[in-house]
Amino acid sequence: MHDYTNPILKGFNPDPSILRVGEDYYIATSTFEWFPGVQIHHSKDLVNWKLIARPLERVSQLDLKGIPDSCGVWAPCLSYKNGVFYLVYSNVKSFEGQWKDTPNFVVTSKDILGPWSEPVYLSSAGFDGSFFHDEDGTTWYLSMLLDHTSENLFGGIIMQQYDEEVKQLVGEQFYLTEGTEIGCTEGPHIYKKDGFYYLILAEGGTEYGHAVTVFRSESRTSGYQPHPSNPILSARNSESNALQKAGHASIVQTQTGEWYITFLVGRPLSKRGRCTLGRETAIEEMEWRDGWPYLKSGTIEPRLTIPALELRPEQRNGDHSQKVSFDSGKLDIDFQSLRIPISDEWCSLSRREGYLRLRGGESLASTHNQSMIARRIQHFDVEASTEIEFSPENFQQMAGLVFYYNTGHYYYLNIRGLKGEKGRALSLVVCDNFVMEELVSNVRLPDTGSVILKARMKYDTLSFSYSFDGGETFQYAGAGLDASILSDDYVREGSDRYRPAFTGSFAGMCCQDLSTSSRHADFKWFDYKEIEIGKEYEQENYLRSFGSDIGDSL
Repeated sequence: MHDYTNPILKGFNPDPSILRVGEDYYIATSTFEWFPGVQIHHSKDLVNWKLIARPLERVSQLDLKGIPDSCGVWAPCLSYKNGVFYLVYSNVKSFEGQWKDTPNFVVTSKDILGPWSEPVYLSSAGFDGSFFHDEDGTTWYLSMLLDHTSENLFGGIIMQQYDEEVKQLVGEQFYLTEGTEIGCTEGPHIYKKDGFYYLILAEGGTEYGHAVTVFRSESRTSGYQPHPSNPILSARNSESNALQKAGHASIVQTQTGEWYITFLVGRPLSKRGRCTLGRETAIEEMEWRDGWPYLKSGTIEPRLTIPALELRPEQRNGDHSQKVSFDSGKLDIDFQSLRIPISDEWCSLSRREGYLRLRGGESLASTHNQSMIARRIQHFDVEASTEIEFSPENFQQMAGLVFYYNTGHYYYLNIRGLKGEKGRALSLVVCDNFVMEELVSNVRLPDTGSVILKARMKYDTLSFSYSFDGGETFQYAGAGLDASILSDDYVREGSDRYRPAFTGSFAGMCCQDLSTSSRHADFKWFDYKEIEIGKEYEQENYLRSFGSDIGDSL
């Protein structure tokens, strides 16, 4: 028997939509401004998960250029009918202020690995769209309803039939429910069991008030009544739980008849504090009592560890370290770009054999053409490093190692040109609430040769260092920096207006040429290393250091 250790998808993997097809399990999660869009993980046993695909890989499917931070792909829904996979997703174009632009689409494929079809437009009435395939062969589209005339904005849940022949929504639009008094009703999914339609909802916002609620009806389009014990899953009333922000759920039945619920969570660095790893995916056992779903544990709070069915024995790998060399001709699947597709024009594995070449793009403040390749930070104590060769000609050309949240929050250790003279220097820049400051400047580097850039992020502390001698010795470029600014929570705290913040921290490589857009940097390798392998829940002691009792609940 394997036990589940939550979260099952670590790092930025929110809004899970789980699906079983035969003995295969899939989870689709949101990717927001990161390209390609939607992460799909696969498992045979619900314990071990592997990232296998990102289906939205063409601009014709997903145009993200220019979208604001934390917009883009929201809450995908993965479903299956008659040998075809369906993927419904929102591509949010704007979300600040009263007006919201939230077009929704569906793509299809007979193979989970693709290729996926061109998108079919569904609706812009709200976000968090999903499909429900009923037993009578009909398909129905659900979403939340945006009400720009209301201060609340969350107008309830709507449903309309989708005609697969004409590829559009048809007929009457049905209003199902406004949700419970918790409010902020979104993330709808419908499941049918024993003659009832069960409506699973996300409520309370995606922060510390998040929750899962349930309604049911014998009619598909009306008469939905609330669960007698809503919410069925939440940590909103338990500050001591190590897994917070629990909500936005979907459910699945195993081939052996067991039921599970997947949902997003956050792991704070302090009680109700900042979650640098973003919103992650967790799982819990579920059971049915008196015609309603409940957590099998007898509580509504998520647990760090739960017993698991041994659906298929698999070797669990506890070492998440990954050193990537760029000599395979293919970029590792863990890497993504910002807003634009990865193309040989700006990101090449062939222009110099054995190296990743990035051609200088726009600044880190840009929402259009950044030259960045990055991966999720998925553990509390990690080290990321890269070896770079870069010969800038002026001070507007730079390249290096970045720890990134969004266009207004990042740390950047870079090699840049000098102003008014030849040569190059090392610089460490922080951008905090869209204000940029150079923490370390004008550290002169040899005119030629590679440099290794390294950073260690341990909970809320970030330190940078560099080496000229191939890693034999390192010198600090900046230590004891506040890593918690790379979190949803900090981004919202640091603004005097509402600002969408729904992603997570990334580590990666980037290159800018603000003068000619032609200077390139060559990266020999990128190393992501989990420092305390198998000791992720050393978080317990860390939390106690804040005077928190979260550790007592582990």
